[in-house]
Amino acid sequence: MLLLRLGLAMRTVAAMPLLLLVGACAGHAPVAKQAGIVLPLQTGWFQGEPVHYVTTDISDRAMARMAGANWVSRLANVLPGPTSQPGYRSALDRVYKFAAGEQGSVLPSAPQPLGGDNQQRAYSPLWQVVMVHWQTGKQVRVLKSEQDVLTAEDAGDIRLEALPIIVNCPVIGLGKQFLPGVSLP
Repeated sequence: MLLLRLGLAMRTVAAMPLLLLVGACAGHAPVAKQAGIVLPLQTGWFQGEPVHYVTTDISDRAMARMAGANWVSRLANVLPGPTSQPGYRSALDRVYKFAAGEQGSVLPSAPQPLGGDNQQRAYSPLWQVVMVHWQTGKQVRVLKSEQDVLTAEDAGDIRLEALPIIVNCPVIGLGKQFLPGVSLP
C-alpha cells in the first residue's frame, strides 16, 4: 500500500511542472484590482464593424520596429510551402494592410462572441500581411470588410500583394463588445 501511494505521489510530482507550464500560459494569475497595463490598441474593420486588436509580434524586423512589437523571425515558419496540398489547413488568416496608411486594416475573421465561447473556428490571431495598394487614378475610399476589399480588387481599384510577413494580432474588441476584463480609458 505504501508503494502504491508513493508511486501515485511520484507521478503527481512529475506531472506538476507540466501543469504549471500549461497554467502559466492559459490560467488567471491573481492580479490586484488596481493593476493595469496599457497596450497600443489598433483599430480596423471586420464585416463593417470596428475591430480592435493589439499587435504583439511580427516576423519582419523593420515592420516590428515601426510597430513597436517583438520581432519574432520564427513566425515566418508558419507560412505554408509553395506546394501545399488542396484542403491544406493552416492557423493563418489574411490581414489587409493599406500601404499608404489610408485606413485601418481589414480582418476577414474575428472571434464571435469574444472570449471563451468563441464559435468562429476560422478565426486565428496569426495573420499573413496582404498589402493593399490603391491604383493610380482610382478613388480612395474606406473598405470595411473582406468583401469590400475583394470587390475593389475585381473592379481594378486596388492591387493586393501577399507578403511573407506574419503578425500576431489578437482581437480584443468587436464593435462595442470587448474581452472580459478589458477596459478603455
